[in-house]
Amino acid sequence: MTKKQPHKIGVGTATIFGMNAMIGAGIFTAPSAMASKVGPAGILAYLFVVVSVWFMGVSIARAATLFPSEGSFYAYIKPLLGHHIAMLLNASHLLGIVVAMGLLTQNAGAYLHPFIPAISPYMLGVIILATLIALNIFGVMLSSIGQRALIACTLFPLIAIIIICLAHTSWANFVPFAPYGMRNVLAATRIVIFGFFGFECASLMFNNVIDPARNVPRALTYAVGIVGGLYLLFVTSLIAAIPLWLFESPELPLLTDVLRIRFPDNDFIIGAVHISILSAMLGTVHSMICSTSASLSTLIGLATEKKKHLTQQQCVPIIGTLIFLTFALLKNQGLFFGFTALFMVSAYIGAMLTLLSIKKEWTSGRNIRTLIGLGTAGTILYFSIELIFKSLA
Repeated sequence: MTKKQPHKIGVGTATIFGMNAMIGAGIFTAPSAMASKVGPAGILAYLFVVVSVWFMGVSIARAATLFPSEGSFYAYIKPLLGHHIAMLLNASHLLGIVVAMGLLTQNAGAYLHPFIPAISPYMLGVIILATLIALNIFGVMLSSIGQRALIACTLFPLIAIIIICLAHTSWANFVPFAPYGMRNVLAATRIVIFGFFGFECASLMFNNVIDPARNVPRALTYAVGIVGGLYLLFVTSLIAAIPLWLFESPELPLLTDVLRIRFPDNDFIIGAVHISILSAMLGTVHSMICSTSASLSTLIGLATEKKKHLTQQQCVPIIGTLIFLTFALLKNQGLFFGFTALFMVSAYIGAMLTLLSIKKEWTSGRNIRTLIGLGTAGTILYFSIELIFKSLA
């Protein structure tokens, strides 16, 4: 009988970590972004991304098995592409998170605005970001209770919206199913994947999991399956209950604005959903400032090859400044989605390419999964670059 190793987690806890990393406030930005360009066929975009994320995830988990480290894309990419490209793609992954936090900060300002209408959403976003940076500088972190509250703040609006919408479904809302064509369904994957970023968390904590070669792929499969199923139900219920033209209205910028128009009798619950979404956004940005500052500290250590380098807290102002720049400079929501996907998927591809250079991965047949992961990642990358050019035009 195998004895449990101390300070290591099992497949159940690893699954929860993976779910917590994926389930974030980003899911609430997707419906309105897809409504005017995809239609009900957005459901297929979610299915594609769920499959894509699983193939990418198990491939990255395999890289973690072959190159175990303290959880760094650098370790997975360096064997094939060398130190400098590994540094660049590791930094790319970090920058993708920073851009995503810029969008969440922007949305947090918009969700706070109804409570403080005298201050513009932009200035509220600035105040929010400055406050969260200060909290991180002074070491004010979310406790374990705070982490549970954060996931609750994300799950509550998801589940509440699903229940409300399922009680008011109309199959007529699914017709026409793909009014903008199937190409736009694939193009929507660059938006959909925004809600799944963080799936690599289980792989990056490889050394902290009991029997990781077996349990990390299992945890990743469970986490992607549960979160993917929840997201699919969420989006399907929205489409079933709400005419898509409501999402396209410029007078209804927030998801809760749309819900209030469609379900006027549920104003109290929608108000609670609004507060929960805002809390989820604040908690997510706060936590990610902390984790990305730690990642930046590690990256600087790799770059300088010195034991003494900038600490996590010293990196907080740098991360905060980068988030502010994306928040202030990227005015088009498409640029947030495009750049986030470009930076993060590039790192995933770099990690998977390493597996293609290993002979035993071909003889074992594992590289079939890697090739599928690369194919789906390449599709998302292509449409992300396309979105960036269109948004800049």
